[in-house]
Formats: sequence, C-alpha cells, structure tokens
Amino acid sequence: MRQIHAQEKEQFRKLFQQENIDDFEDRFKILEIFLTTERHLTVDEVVQLLAQNGQAYSPTFIIETLKMMCDYGFAQKNRFKNGQIRYEHRHPCQHHDHMICTKCGKIIEFENDQLELLQTQIAGNYKFHMLQHKMEIYGICGECMQMQARMMPLTQARTGERVKIESINSGQRAKTRLLTMGLRPGDIIEIITRQPQGQMVVSADCKRFVLGQGLAQKIIVEHTNKLPETTDATCVEN
Repeated sequence: MRQIHAQEKEQFRKLFQQENIDDFEDRFKILEIFLTTERHLTVDEVVQLLAQNGQAYSPTFIIETLKMMCDYGFAQKNRFKNGQIRYEHRHPCQHHDHMICTKCGKIIEFENDQLELLQTQIAGNYKFHMLQHKMEIYGICGECMQMQARMMPLTQARTGERVKIESINSGQRAKTRLLTMGLRPGDIIEIITRQPQGQMVVSADCKRFVLGQGLAQKIIVEHTNKLPETTDATCVEN
C-alpha cells in the first residue's frame, strides 16, 4: 500500500503542477492526510484528520480540493442510502462494490470477479454497452447481528429484514386470528414498512399483512437469510 500511495502522490504532484492548480502545497497536504486512511470519509472527518495533524483549512477549500481529486481520479464521491456524502480513495484499474450496515453504518468493500463477469454478460445479452456500474447491498453486519437477541418480537425487526416466525406468544384467540390471516410458525416473512401509527406491513407467501403493534409484539421471530417460499397466490392485504 505504501508503494501505491507513493505513486499516487507523484501522479498528483505531476498532474496538478502541470495544470497550474493554485495553492498546490496545501492541496497536496490534504491528499497526504486523505491517503493515511482507506476509509470512506465525510468532509468533517477530513477536517478532523487535518486538525489532528496540526493543519487547518476551511471546509470550502477542502471540498474544492476533494472535488479536484475526484475530477482527476484520485478520489470517488459516494452518497449512500442515508444521504451523507463520503469520499474514498479511487484505485486506478480497480473496481469494488459496497455492503452498508443500516444499524451501525459500517461500509464493507468487496470484489468478486464472477459477479463482474456476470454483469458484463447480462449487459451483452441486452446489447447494452456498459460504461460504469455500482452495487450497494444494505443489511446488517455480522457484529451487529451478534449483538442482537437471537429471538425477538417482530416489532424489533427492521424494514427490509427477513425473519422466521418461531412462535406466537399469546392466547388462543390471537393465534387463531394469525392462522386465519395466513401467518403461522415456520413462515418466513419480510418487513416491508413501518407505519406512523405503529403498524407494520409485512409479506409472506406473496401476501401482504398489516399488523398492529400489539399483535406484532406477540410474534416471536428469528433472523434468517432464507428466501420466503412463493406460490401463485395473488397478493392481498389483511
């Protein structure tokens, strides 16, 4: 990595001086600090890193420099689902995708040659000339999964999660109601949305269900990566 960073600094110096970029030495210091970490940084985090090194520049100057670094291919600007802008070091001739934890915000980079080949093949099948692409996978990282209880009420599940119904912690009346609706232990359900009134919209077997908070609290679930089984049933709401 040191060799790569040394090459990046040399190319930065050559290109920026060749283009007569103003305040070159200050911009070069920002690049040096930026390369000390291979994380995805916000402007505020870059400001903090510079301050820790005894350097202070206005956020406007830093943003302007980061934009130049993006324009010349030294950095890449990302806006993930939470809307926050982050910058990462852009490695020449390399491509990676991201997994983003919706609980702690961790960003995991990954590369997969088979996935890249498949995307190229898919584009070719549609006679589509692909210029660029990105993949962002949102979910919960392993560390956050370990911190969560193995069994939990359905009300604790997050939008987009898939969970398996383990049991229904209620009297016979509520159990009968859920069974009548079409929900039973062993079913894999996906959390679609949470409503302002505390209701949850979930899906199972291609059917949608609206559950009140009280009823959802009685449904005990466990996280799962399995896909829900589907049938030819028409999607309905209960």
